Amino acid sequence: MNHVVVVGAGLAGVRSVEALRARGFAGTITLMGEEAHRPYDRPPLSKSVLLGETDSTIVDSDLDALEVDFRAGVAAKGLRPGVVETTEGELAYDGLVIATGARPIRLRGDGAQHVLRTIDDALELRSLLVAGRSVAVIGAGWIGAEVATAARRAGCEVTVVEAAACPLAAALGPVGAHTASWYAQAGVELRLGAQVASVDHDGLTLADGSRITADVVVTGVGVRPAVEWLAGSGVELDNGVVTDEHLRTALPGVVAAGDCAAWWSRRYGRRLRVEHWDTALGAPEVAVAALLGGDAVYDPVPYFWSEQFGHMVQYAGHHDGERLILRGDPEADPRWGVCWVGEDDRLVAVLAVNRPRDLLQGRRLIEGGQRLAVDRLADTAVALRDCTVA
Repeated sequence: MNHVVVVGAGLAGVRSVEALRARGFAGTITLMGEEAHRPYDRPPLSKSVLLGETDSTIVDSDLDALEVDFRAGVAAKGLRPGVVETTEGELAYDGLVIATGARPIRLRGDGAQHVLRTIDDALELRSLLVAGRSVAVIGAGWIGAEVATAARRAGCEVTVVEAAACPLAAALGPVGAHTASWYAQAGVELRLGAQVASVDHDGLTLADGSRITADVVVTGVGVRPAVEWLAGSGVELDNGVVTDEHLRTALPGVVAAGDCAAWWSRRYGRRLRVEHWDTALGAPEVAVAALLGGDAVYDPVPYFWSEQFGHMVQYAGHHDGERLILRGDPEADPRWGVCWVGEDDRLVAVLAVNRPRDLLQGRRLIEGGQRLAVDRLADTAVALRDCTVA
């Protein structure tokens, strides 16, 4: 293998480059990304960048020292065996890392709607968050809550519109209802069960015909994997790039990592696609090992965090209908959490609100697969690590 092309210059892309060199690959590496910027971190965009605490989140990686041919502002347009078709012509490869991430979903309507995915998005939105302006945020998920937090801190009048019955419904199900009070406490109007029909020049029209006027509209209803350029390539697509547990795709010499990869998890016995920073950080090491002929397995405990309305919200694992055990009283104590436990009394996921130690210990319990004394989980006076069965 003489030439590896990495498509996507986000965190997963640059970590793939570093992993190649760390594993002794001495050939040519081309890193291409459609943005005009050097690789940067995305989590701070909805946090420190939007809050005005920093203007840059450049990843600390010396591409020159890594001897990388970095091509900014170049997008992939198609793929056939051995060749990536780009906006600047064809690029031959021996090995390929697909790390093109995801794109935010936009809603119908002729009005301006802002999304938050790139550094340019964040800086533009920040310039619009001026005291006294009205801001409508569509979606009370992770991003919507963080945008509402920043807008309110800037002195804006904020309305959040959510189609589901509670905030964070997609990620946490009914548990998200315990965060609804945070909006009122922050002075944010939260409208639940409200579907948006269109984004207009002066705000929103809802499905019931009512309107919300706003100077600024932010759409935060999720993302889709940026894999349209792979149509017809032979790479299997199903909610992202389908890979095995080694992050190999259906094409020889092609692997995928980050937000666009839907990998097989041994731990959970299903295919997962996780749009979190932790995935972009850890997956490239396994993908590159597979590309170079190794058999490392990617099977992490997914992890995510969010800072919203003065609360640190952390989640680890993956749940899907398992028993839910509330840890603490969300109505009486700002420090609470949730444990999801399987039929075998093993922890599959943990949510920690202002309880970082629970997150750390819970994640280790999921990784270790120890059986738990389930009746002790609800008692916050008992550390999670002390809930294991001897």
